[in-house]
Amino acid sequence: MPVSLDQILESTRGGLGQVHARRGTLERDAADSQVPPSFRTALQKESVGVIAEVKRRSPSAGAIREDLDPGERGALYAEHGAAAISVLTDGPYFGGSIEDLRTVARRSSIPVLRKDFILDEVQILEARAAGAAAVLLIVRALESRLQPLLRCAAALGLDAMVEVHTAEELDLALEMGGSIIGVNSRDLDTFKIDVDAAWKILARVPAGCIAVAESGMARAVDVERAAAAGADAVLIGTALSAAASPSELLHDLTGVARRGR
Repeated sequence: MPVSLDQILESTRGGLGQVHARRGTLERDAADSQVPPSFRTALQKESVGVIAEVKRRSPSAGAIREDLDPGERGALYAEHGAAAISVLTDGPYFGGSIEDLRTVARRSSIPVLRKDFILDEVQILEARAAGAAAVLLIVRALESRLQPLLRCAAALGLDAMVEVHTAEELDLALEMGGSIIGVNSRDLDTFKIDVDAAWKILARVPAGCIAVAESGMARAVDVERAAAAGADAVLIGTALSAAASPSELLHDLTGVARRGR
């Protein structure tokens, strides 16, 4: 049977107890860690920023690159023009871990985004302790719980990218204070992609916010289309993680001029 978002969220809830048990250590580690580079600033350049992802597998694509070395791949992304790095930290469905994020953050000078199904403040603390500069908050998974998690991220000095898929979710994200908006063309209920619908939502993101296009992009022409729709940045995962030559692909994807909204 296909994996559902509810299954993923239930799995995440099941692991929260172990993270809470480490809260004291996480608080000390977060207090001792260096201030991360700004995720927001990294996406405010003249060209469309590429958030390059470290991803071993996914429910939609299956195995992508199970032997991916996160530290090496993150360093390569930073060297070849990525604006930021996204690290999948979900283990059961994406093959990632918080240690992957820690490794990438240690080896890279550019901001690192924790991409996971964040439901609890302790996961944001865990991200900060591991060196993240930002966390992903998914409206579909959080709804009214989004606002306190946005406040938690801000209190810890982290940026938050708020992910939406529909116009209604965009309205909620903005109402609750989201200012870095990720528009995911993938429906998390069906895992199907509708890029055209995503472009329409991107165009509605206010000019004062940062708009990030997510999913369904693999080539320079896709970045051009995202820019035309108003994207300030793009998040590219499967294509870069699976690429035989990620440095060449990243070179092709970078340098597209932003066009504004």
